[in-house]
Parts: sequence; C-alpha cells; structure tokens
Amino acid sequence: MKKNSIAKDALILFVITIIAGFALGAVHEITLEPIAAAEAEAQQEAYQTVFPDASEFVDLPGFSTEDAAEVLAEAGYADDSIESCVQAVDESGNLLGYVINATDPNSYGGDVTLSLGVTLDGTVNGYSITEINDTAGLGMKAKEESFSSQYAGKQVEEFVVTKTGATAENEIDAISGATISSNAVTNAVNAGLVYYRYLLDLTGGELLSE
Repeated sequence: MKKNSIAKDALILFVITIIAGFALGAVHEITLEPIAAAEAEAQQEAYQTVFPDASEFVDLPGFSTEDAAEVLAEAGYADDSIESCVQAVDESGNLLGYVINATDPNSYGGDVTLSLGVTLDGTVNGYSITEINDTAGLGMKAKEESFSSQYAGKQVEEFVVTKTGATAENEIDAISGATISSNAVTNAVNAGLVYYRYLLDLTGGELLSE
C-alpha cells in the first residue's frame, strides 16, 4: 500500500508539474505581444524625442549589426554596438538625418542603450536612453536634461568627459560621483557618431529604400 501511495503521489505531482508548465507557457505567449507593443511604442517615443521634426522613421535597408561592429572596431569602439538604425523623414519624404540605437556595456550598472539623433550636417539633436540600470541619484542622472543637453546642438567628431569643468565644444561635464556612467553614455554617443559618418559616406545623404 505504501508503494502504491508513493507512486500515486508521484503521478499527481508529475501531472501538476505538466499543467503548471503549460499554464506558464500560455501566460508567456499571451504577454509576448503586449510587451513587444510596449517596447515598440517606447522606441518610437525615443525617436520622436531626438527628432521632433520628423513625421516618419524608416528602417535602414540592409542594416547589419555585424557590419556596424566592424565599423566601430576600426574606429576604436570595439566594446560598443549599434543595435539598429532608422532614417528620420519629413512630411515631404525628405531625409532629415538618422536615429542610431547604440549600446555601451561599461556603465556602472551594466549596459546603457540610447537612441541618438544626428542631422545630415552632423549636428547632434540629442539622445534618449532606452535602457540603463544605474544607481538612482547618480548614474540615472544621465537621463536628465541637465546632463543630456550638453550634447545637443553640437557638431563634433567625438565627445570627451571632464571632471574639471567643460571649456571646449566637445567636452562633457561628468555627473558628480558617476564618472563611469558618464563615460559609458559618452562612448555610446561617440559610437553613434562613428556610425553616422559611415552612413553619410555610404548613402551620400540620400534616403534609402528597399
């Protein structure tokens, strides 16, 4: 009887495990679409933040993360990556510039990913952070305008972080107590600028379509 009881309990536990597994799988499938929709909406908001004059954002045809990695490595940004890129287009269908989604893995809390808007003449419109896990009140200040506004409206080859007060066009005042995060954000921006220059050479500033 005891053996039968153990076998019965084991069978019940097995059935419960199977049912729970199916239930979790069903919940996962149900939540996938809303999560994807929320992420897509957040990404579009980031695009609009860095390119408010654009009426449409068109995927860059033929984009490859591998090709982008080669471009960054040659420029000395091997740690960074370009996740994707879209073309910012006005109501008349004219190309205004690019929104480049770049990641640097060396922020204090790990990866920092941002959407960088750059016009055709190389002016940085600004950035919008889409992923960061830094300390509140320190690295998270990279999302605040007091820090991000330092990049906007600038035409530079690359930015550098300083802790002694910015005196040059390309210098960025580090967030107090968060120099590591300041550097990570700046590296992501610089990686985006490297890719922007590559795109300009590649496309000649023309809108690309499939």
